[in-house]
Amino acid sequence: MGSTSAHNNEGLGRRDVIKRSAALGLITVPTMSFLSACASGDSGGDEPVKKGKTSAKNPLGVNESAALDVVIFNGGFGEQYAKDAEKVYSTAFPKAKVKHTATQKIQSQLQPRFNGGTPPDLIDNSGAEQMDMGVLVGKKQLLDLTPLMDAPSYDDPNKKVRDTLRPGVLEMGQFDGDPVWIMYYAYTVYGVWYSQTNLEKLDAEYPENWDDMLALCAKAKKKGIAGWTYAGKYPYYLPFSLYPFIAKIGGREVLDKIDNLEPNAWKDPAVKAAFEAYYELKQKGYILSGTTGLTHIQSQTEWTKGRALFLPNGSWVENEAAPTTPKDFKMMVSAPSSLDSSDKMPFGTIWASGGEPFVVPAKAANPQGGMEQLRIMLSEESSKNFTKQVKSLSAYNGGTDGLTLSTAMQAGVDALKKAGDNVVNPRMQDWYVKLQKEQIGAGLGEMMAGRLTPAEAIKKIQAYADAAAKDQSIKHYKHQ
Repeated sequence: MGSTSAHNNEGLGRRDVIKRSAALGLITVPTMSFLSACASGDSGGDEPVKKGKTSAKNPLGVNESAALDVVIFNGGFGEQYAKDAEKVYSTAFPKAKVKHTATQKIQSQLQPRFNGGTPPDLIDNSGAEQMDMGVLVGKKQLLDLTPLMDAPSYDDPNKKVRDTLRPGVLEMGQFDGDPVWIMYYAYTVYGVWYSQTNLEKLDAEYPENWDDMLALCAKAKKKGIAGWTYAGKYPYYLPFSLYPFIAKIGGREVLDKIDNLEPNAWKDPAVKAAFEAYYELKQKGYILSGTTGLTHIQSQTEWTKGRALFLPNGSWVENEAAPTTPKDFKMMVSAPSSLDSSDKMPFGTIWASGGEPFVVPAKAANPQGGMEQLRIMLSEESSKNFTKQVKSLSAYNGGTDGLTLSTAMQAGVDALKKAGDNVVNPRMQDWYVKLQKEQIGAGLGEMMAGRLTPAEAIKKIQAYADAAAKDQSIKHYKHQ
């Protein structure tokens, strides 16, 4: 961990001059009652299919005639990449019928199946209705994917699958010790997204410190352009740039304490400074009018139309926003701006980690088939196909050789290179989905709508975190 300056007393005025005003309000978000319900069903379902014979071509022992049931989240990455990989499975096992389902309603569609003990064989557990991963792991609803990780990779029998993954991907799937519960297939760069073209129109560069960020927002405002927009209806998008901003200010240990649900973690000075900086965007009128009522798609559309300069998001945004993105947009991503010279980590500190979580349910009828499908997806061919189709890196450590990368993808690769070891990986969104999406997101949404001051938002979020820490009905996790 580095520091941008040895002069730790310089720049503190940035924190002191931010003005705050108080107003109280409420924001509503979708309920997540499924999170406990889906993991409580113990009723038996269909008996698992008989395991097949293992061989060099079938190291996991897939039953060659057993049906495979796959459910894919049809969001920013679409579903075609999964269909293409399923064709490879069908070629390898021509007697097997592959059932493919694509949906944005993971929770709604799979709740009855989990409760009935008849879940699919492979699930892309993503989106607004993502099942709570911490609950699923804690209730032993998922299959340990260690056999997949120790299986020979699809391309090289002398290399295990685990040895083909990008750094940190395998660890993300581990919640408590060695078992691997989740295979995060995409490799996501989170941060502040912008159009290089639109910055050039303002004769500007990406602002590397907060004073420059505010100055650029003021310049844009004079031309009728907002500084920022975000998914106001789903304010849990805000942490995609806010969490690494907090880590940059106070060090990665601040995020670790938040993830660990430690007392007063949200009252850390770095959290206060970051909240006040974002609140200043609201107070100075630098947030696009109407943002609080926008979905993620609507906010992205406003952004691609040039009505706002900056958008907190993940690298799936390039594919998801493609229908409205001008050809000359030059989509880019950057790490958060520095707050001031006393930040604990250097400019370039960014959040990057595995995304698009795939799981094999413990009660799947064909778990070997589910793991084999993931093994196929982690081949070089499938990885390249994924990258070409959806403009995102995959968990496979490679797969870009010979490909022409878009400006957005290249910006992500460059951002990772610039970050070096200064990559943070907060775990809140996969350890405690309800806390992250419903409660922390709601608190941030209220603050950015001007209905809570930063101090009030911190108090509210800390209370949510304290309640989660005391809740004995959920399993708790800590950074090792």
